[in-house]
Amino acid sequence: MSRTIPTINTPSLTLRGMRTEDFKRFAEIWAMPDVVTHIGGKPWPRARSWDAFLRNAGHWQITGFGQWAIQIHGSGDMAGQAGFFYGSRGLGDDFDPYPEAGWLLAPQYQGNGLGRDAAGAAHDWFDRVVALRSVCMITPDNAASMRVAETLGYTPLRDAEVDGETVTLMTRKGPPT
Repeated sequence: MSRTIPTINTPSLTLRGMRTEDFKRFAEIWAMPDVVTHIGGKPWPRARSWDAFLRNAGHWQITGFGQWAIQIHGSGDMAGQAGFFYGSRGLGDDFDPYPEAGWLLAPQYQGNGLGRDAAGAAHDWFDRVVALRSVCMITPDNAASMRVAETLGYTPLRDAEVDGETVTLMTRKGPPT
């Protein structure tokens, strides 16, 4: 099965399918302590990044959705990623069966609304094309991601422990009516 990954443009960025040449930057981003501080806390080794990079490509093929590379207009580098995936984390029937949203940016792009822009564009597409309930999980001390999630319509579901860390599981009932 082959699926085309849509390209989404906003005034400040482009969401596009990840390319082979993005892997080096993908691995660099996931190895940055400032990026993973709220996502497991440990920089990823290159092999884990490669597994995640390939899983993302396969996700688009199998489910018809996945994560996009974020490219800031005027920059050639991948700045981060945003989109959806099935995490199958074993967190329960109120979380696991639903597509999980995720977004992240390299530190130099954080704090100026680009994450909200990217996540918002991804959710706009998801609402039109997939139109399902979605979930996300965020550490309670990640105020910036909490604000993005709330802007997108996520509400707290419950707290859970993942890899020894407390996270807030959140849910979004689907496209706004």
